[in-house]
Amino acid sequence: MKIIICGAGQVGSQIARHLSREANDVTIVDQDAGLVRRVTDSFDVNGIVGFASHPDVLERAGAEDADMLIAATFADEVNMVACQVAHSVFSVPQKIARIRAQSYLQNRWADLFRRDHMPIDVVISPELEVARVAMRRLQNPEAFDIENFLDEKVRLVGTRLLPDCPVLNTPLRQLSELFSTLKAIVVAYRRDGQLHVASPQDSLLEGDDVYFVAAAEDVTRTLSLFGRESRKVSRVVIVGAGNVGLQVARMLEKHAERPRVKMIDRDRARAERAAEELERTIVLLGDGLDPVLLEEANVRDADAILSLTFDDKTNLLAAARGKKAGCRTAIALCNDPSYAELSDSLGVDALLVPRSTTVSSILRHVRRGRVRAVYAVGDAEAEVIEAQVLATSPIAGKPLRSAGFPESAIVGAVLGRDGVKMPSGDLVIQEHDRVVVFARRDVVREVEQLFRVSVDFF
Repeated sequence: MKIIICGAGQVGSQIARHLSREANDVTIVDQDAGLVRRVTDSFDVNGIVGFASHPDVLERAGAEDADMLIAATFADEVNMVACQVAHSVFSVPQKIARIRAQSYLQNRWADLFRRDHMPIDVVISPELEVARVAMRRLQNPEAFDIENFLDEKVRLVGTRLLPDCPVLNTPLRQLSELFSTLKAIVVAYRRDGQLHVASPQDSLLEGDDVYFVAAAEDVTRTLSLFGRESRKVSRVVIVGAGNVGLQVARMLEKHAERPRVKMIDRDRARAERAAEELERTIVLLGDGLDPVLLEEANVRDADAILSLTFDDKTNLLAAARGKKAGCRTAIALCNDPSYAELSDSLGVDALLVPRSTTVSSILRHVRRGRVRAVYAVGDAEAEVIEAQVLATSPIAGKPLRSAGFPESAIVGAVLGRDGVKMPSGDLVIQEHDRVVVFARRDVVREVEQLFRVSVDFF
C-alpha cells in the first residue's frame, strides 16, 4: 500500500515504524524538518517538509496515487482539512484522522464527517480510546493490561505475579493439565524487562508480568488461579478534569454498579465545567498532589485512583501518593512510555499510554480485509492480531501443530462455528475461523502471510 502519514510526532512516527516494516510505501509529512529527519533516518520511509493540509505538499508526497492518508498532526483542523484535500483534489480512497476536541465528536454533529460533508472514513479520538481503556482497567483492577477480541468473547489480560501466587514455578504444560476445563492460555511473560513468548516447558516466577488469553467468562477464574482475586470497584478518585477525566467520569456515572466518584482539579474553569456536566460526581477544587485534599477525597478508602492530568510527572506522583495513602489500585495517564520502570518503583499499578492506544486503533483500520483487530503490546514489542482464515490460506484445514506458525508466535484462541476454542496441537483450523495470535514484532509479517493478508490488500 502507498500510505501518507501527516504528522511526525509520537503517533505518526510509531505508525511509520509499523507500516514501513511491512513493505508499505510510506511517506511522512510535517512542517518540522527535524522531526521528519528523525523519522526518515530511523525507518525506511520518505519524508516531505511542509504543511500537511496544503495541496502542493500532499502532491509532492504522492497523494495522486496514494491508497490511504493518515492525519495525525497535533491540530484537529489540519487533520480535517488534509482529509478534505486528499478526497476532493486527489481522490484518496481511505482517510483516517485523529480528532481530539470532543466538541467535534458530539452525537448531534454526527453528520459532520459524512462523505458529502467532510469526508473522513475513520475518526480516532485518543481521549475516548484512553477512557475506554481506563474503564477496562477499573473493571479488572488486578490487571495492568486488558483488551477484547472476537466480539468481546475473548480477552487478552496482563497481570503481575505476587509472592503468594499459588502456581509459581509450575510448568505451563502442567497448568493446562490441572485446569483442563479452563478456557485460558498463557501466551507471554515479561521477566527482567524482556518479553518472552510462552512455551509449555516454561515456569512462571514471582514478579513476572504474565499475559494470558481467556474466554470472557473465565477471566475472573484465571486471575484467581494466579492469586489475583477480582474485586468490585465502588469508590473512585479521579485527578484531572480534562477531556479524559470527564470521559471516564461520564462512563462511571452510566455504569450499572454506580460507583461513587470524586474528582480533583486545580483549574477553577475545568472544575466548574465538570461540576456542571456531571450529575453524581463530587468535584473538588485543588491540587491533586496535596495530601490534605487527597485525604478530603477519602483516597485511603478508595478502590482506585486515576490520575489523568496533562502532566506525566503529576500523574505518576498523584497516583503514587494515593497508593501510599491506602488506595487499592493506582492508575496513571502517561504519554511517555519510558516512565514504565519508574512507575513500578512508585507503586503505580498501571499506565495508560495514549500513544500506544491510538497506534493500535489506527492499525486496526489500516490492516483491513482479513485482519480484524490489532493491539500493540508494551512499546510495540509484540502485537496481538485477530484475523480470519481464508480458503486459500496455508493454515486452512490443518491442525495447529503443522500450521507453520513461527516460534515467536502463539495462538491464543479460535472462534469457529462451535464457539470459542482454546488452542491444541490437534485443533484443525477451518475456513472462516477467526484466530487470535500473539506475535513478537519480528514475526508479525510471517503471521500475516499465514492468513494470506499480503495477497488480500498489500
